[in-house]
Amino acid sequence: MWTVPEAEDKTISRAMGVKDERLKLISEGCDPIRQKDVKHESKDILSEVSRTHNAIQTLDKTISNLEMELAATRAVQESIINGSPISDELKIPETNGKRKYLMVVGINTAFSSRKRRDSVRATWMPQGEERKKLEEEKGIIMRFVIGHSATSGGILDRAIEAEDRKHGDFLRLEHVEGYLELSAKTKTYFATAAALWDADFYVKVDDDVHVNIATLGATLARHRTKPRVYIGCMKSGPVLAQKGVRYHEPEHWKFGEEGNKYFRHATGQLYAISRDLASYISINQHVLHKYANEDVSLGSWFIGLDVDHIDDRSLCCGTTDCEWKAQAGNVCVASFDWTCSGICKSVERMKDVHRRCGEGKNALWTEA
Repeated sequence: MWTVPEAEDKTISRAMGVKDERLKLISEGCDPIRQKDVKHESKDILSEVSRTHNAIQTLDKTISNLEMELAATRAVQESIINGSPISDELKIPETNGKRKYLMVVGINTAFSSRKRRDSVRATWMPQGEERKKLEEEKGIIMRFVIGHSATSGGILDRAIEAEDRKHGDFLRLEHVEGYLELSAKTKTYFATAAALWDADFYVKVDDDVHVNIATLGATLARHRTKPRVYIGCMKSGPVLAQKGVRYHEPEHWKFGEEGNKYFRHATGQLYAISRDLASYISINQHVLHKYANEDVSLGSWFIGLDVDHIDDRSLCCGTTDCEWKAQAGNVCVASFDWTCSGICKSVERMKDVHRRCGEGKNALWTEA
């Protein structure tokens, strides 16, 4: 009889062994102890992912701060190379001093607005030592924001310089003033303010608007934990294609057919942005597009970013609404008349609005 070779027995034995191992693996998969190990490993992986995510966020923040400081240094360098005058504040490396402020309030003004500025100084903007105390104790910077005239060193510039020597409350920009250049002025303001002061928020307000500074500070402080925040009275006005009308948009075709509206953006009387957004403007100012209207331009810079749009109606009270709201304990941040895009006849009426709608003289100094 022919005997089966031993090798075949071993082959069959190995095949059976493999099958047993497979069955063993399948059965072990149902082992509750093994499942616990898998769950434990999953938790470890999730924990590691979370730590990595936090590390990436910290790194992004560090890179953003370094880019902002680099942009500010470049701006100073360009001013030196071009022979442009540099303000005394710009010469002081504030960002390296680690002084942190709550907010910088830039009051947009023009050469012809001396009386408006005086009405603001006489009401809601602290003066002299009180303004310095506000900076040191509350971390609130307040400045009138203005550029230069087309003829540098002319009578208009000299008048502002004399006014600044008296009050010391101007922020001069490397910018040529003009109504059609408001979008460019807005970019330059945020870039300059971010270079000078390390603040949580940067505010722009017009010089014919009434503001309650303590209420503004408390309102912004509620959003401190949000890295990219854009706060104002959000609106969506019509895109005006007709030439010759106020607020005409030459690039109306970009927004679709005639009769369309703009995307949501903060109304220009007063708005605030967080530090990360001010840094973004500073770093990218040379490529940010300018539309005809300054508030539309600002909104367009953020429309494609991961930004929290905060619609806060206390930033746009009417000059009649603000009085009864204040009496009810809901003090408005800012008040103006929509019909005038500011307080109508603000030079004459600012004191009256302040008396009726102001938060009280001691509001700035009472502890929250």
